[in-house]
Amino acid sequence: MAYPDLFILRHGESEWNREGRMQGHLDSPLTPKGEGQADRQGVLLGRLDLPADATFWVSPQPRARATADRALGAFAASAHVDPRLREIHLGDWDGMTRKAINAAAPGILDLGLMAWMDHAPGGEGLEGLRARVTDWLGALDGPAVVVTHGITSRMIRGTVLGLDVPGMEALPGGQGIIYRVKDGIHSLIE
Repeated sequence: MAYPDLFILRHGESEWNREGRMQGHLDSPLTPKGEGQADRQGVLLGRLDLPADATFWVSPQPRARATADRALGAFAASAHVDPRLREIHLGDWDGMTRKAINAAAPGILDLGLMAWMDHAPGGEGLEGLRARVTDWLGALDGPAVVVTHGITSRMIRGTVLGLDVPGMEALPGGQGIIYRVKDGIHSLIE
């Protein structure tokens, strides 16, 4: 399937990111570093020749909305808030540190950056995340700028590129940058 041009931003560093705590559907505020990362994304977006018909999208979670407010500037007010862009739900493991998760399920994190998430008790699982991301992608009718989360970003990019989970795990990650996916090509804007 052909997808429109996508510009994907991950929210800036949050307090729980700094602590190594899994946020999932929970939330914590941006750190000063995260605010700076969001400001940097705004500068990067300003340097791009965004398509005139681009739409703006944001996860409803506060850390993504705070990033959008800083990075999208005047476009933040018109951004579509869409629950399909939320971070993956990790069920009982939302809010836990990686260390605590590994203590609860020894060796689980060895499955891979994303693969272990399929084993989260009460969690959404990767197929659940893929279903909502695919639904969102199918509803797009033109280029889009989206502010979302780390795993959701990998799932969006991986779905557009036709990657399996190990392929998605190999994609670059990070905050304060923009990922572009256009015509099957993945690039990093930093």
